[in-house]
Amino acid sequence: MASSPTVDRKLARNPVSLRLYKVLGTSFQDESTREAMDTLSELYAVPALDETIPGEYAGRARKNLRRDMEQKLAEGSRQFLAAFSEVDQKLDELQHHVAAMHASCDDAENQLKLTNDASAMLLDRAGSLSEARQQVESKKAVVTMFLSVFTLNEQEVEAMTSRDIPVGKRFFKAMDKTERIRTDCRLLMTGQAEPTRAGTEIMAATSSYLEQGYDKIMRWASYEFLQMRDTQIEVGEVMRETIRRLRKRPELLAQTLTPLSQTRQTTLMSSFITALTRGGPSGLPRPIELHAHDPLRYVGDMLAWVHQAIAHEREFLESLFDVKSDGRMVGSVRVLNRNDDEERMIQELMDQAITKLTVPLKVRVQQTIRSQESSIVSYKIANLLQYYLITMRRTIGEDALLSTILSELTDIAYKIFYDAVEAQGRALLRPTLDLDDTSLSPPLAILDHAQILREVMNVYESSLLGDENEVEKAAGFRRILDITVDPAVEMCTRGSEEKKRLRPRWDRDVYVLNCLSYLQSVLEPFPFTVEKRSALQDLVEEKVLQLTEDHYQNIMGDAGLAVISETCAKHDRSEPLSRVPATLPSQVQAALRAFSEWLSGLEVVQSPRLAQLTAQKLHIQIHQAALRRMAQAYEQICEEVRRPENRYEAAATLLGSERPFGQVNSLKLLFGLE
Repeated sequence: MASSPTVDRKLARNPVSLRLYKVLGTSFQDESTREAMDTLSELYAVPALDETIPGEYAGRARKNLRRDMEQKLAEGSRQFLAAFSEVDQKLDELQHHVAAMHASCDDAENQLKLTNDASAMLLDRAGSLSEARQQVESKKAVVTMFLSVFTLNEQEVEAMTSRDIPVGKRFFKAMDKTERIRTDCRLLMTGQAEPTRAGTEIMAATSSYLEQGYDKIMRWASYEFLQMRDTQIEVGEVMRETIRRLRKRPELLAQTLTPLSQTRQTTLMSSFITALTRGGPSGLPRPIELHAHDPLRYVGDMLAWVHQAIAHEREFLESLFDVKSDGRMVGSVRVLNRNDDEERMIQELMDQAITKLTVPLKVRVQQTIRSQESSIVSYKIANLLQYYLITMRRTIGEDALLSTILSELTDIAYKIFYDAVEAQGRALLRPTLDLDDTSLSPPLAILDHAQILREVMNVYESSLLGDENEVEKAAGFRRILDITVDPAVEMCTRGSEEKKRLRPRWDRDVYVLNCLSYLQSVLEPFPFTVEKRSALQDLVEEKVLQLTEDHYQNIMGDAGLAVISETCAKHDRSEPLSRVPATLPSQVQAALRAFSEWLSGLEVVQSPRLAQLTAQKLHIQIHQAALRRMAQAYEQICEEVRRPENRYEAAATLLGSERPFGQVNSLKLLFGLE
């Protein structure tokens, strides 16, 4: 229901309404208003729900607001005064306490002063003690460090001296420290006028420990060496280190290696006898003495076993001395440096190790050599010994016992071989040519002798190591060639003269050339025979000249030109050649006719006599040389006939009546000389 204007006006004049309007229009969002409201809400509690008159509590609050605020302020003031009264009381108590404290502080200051004086003295004393302690600690550190550097601890002393501690890393470490202590101590004592007591005591103590250490490793190594009874031995790192340390003391090392040398001698001797008589394990390889019927294999097997044993021994010694192998091939030269002590020691030990087995080796090889009758077998054995002699000299040295024995055996073998070959040569010089044999080929004795020589040369060539030069190769076989080829040559020449005297029709020159050519063919495949082949070639050329002259005279006689050619050569021109009886025109005509007939025969191409030469090249050489001289003789005859002072009538007609019609070039073409 809408209100009337009259009512609105009445309400507008009502104070309550005006107050409400004011209250409702007021904003309570500012901070001061909110704080005031919070204060009122704290001052007045929430009204009870059971109030009899609504708004009674709020009205009473508005009415008593001022009084309530004043009471509140008064209560707060009383509380403040009570609090300040308590504070004042406490301040009084504090003031009394402070006064008491001041009195106490004076006493404390006096005590503190006394204490400070005493403390200063204590601090000075403590500082002095601290400095002294630092000095003592520094000296202690220096002494401790000095003792750790220049003395051995209990464990290290025990490792050096106790037999219960084995030779090994711990022992070697202690030994290294001992040697280092001695070196450092020696350096510290250098330059001092007199050795210090500490240095002297350190050197004495370490010397004692070091001697005990060397004695320990000597006894240990000697015991280990006595156990090395196998042909193939593996050397441990501890043993190599032991030998390396003993090498600093050569006298101790030599003393230590004595048991090793004795053990290796016994071991190799026993192994060699076993290989000779029993063979290998389970009989393989078979015993060497089973092949005693085959001298070359018997000697070769023994030498091969010894060589293999030496190779194993060298590998063992190289491992023992920690020497790297140089990769040297078997038989190649081993060059020693001036300061190569390890190599010399290895060679000495190898030489000592095989000392005992050289006795049975020498006896057996010497018996085998002396029992041989065949010169080929003797030479093969001698050559085999020569090969191993060279190999051993290059492996263990020329002064080694085995090298000396092999040299003696080689000399014996070569002597037996040379004696056999010289006996064969003497047998060749006996009269052996059959007077009824008209053959011009080398005799059977020469063929057999040359076959032996060929086998010997094959053996020598196969035995060369490959590093010899041509001079060395030739020098090594020169004596053999001298005692084998020279008797054969002498047999051919001297025997042919004897047979020619008894059988004049027998062709000695062709026979000698055939023998010499055969010997040349035997020597030709081998380069180390070049000197002897050269000597034989000189003899061949000499015989070729003789046979060429003889053949020329024969064909000139057969062709009818001998007399005329000789007359033309000796003509002194005191009278015309046409007046000389041997060169009358009729004689010249007859000679030219005979020569023309000879040119139509087979002797122009091949001589029946020279056909018996076994060397075809000599046949051709001699025949062509003779034909060349015949052509020269014919040319001289033609020149003399044409010469006016010789007064041949119709000289051109005389020469042109028969072949070759005075044409020397045509004759040379016919002979095949141009």
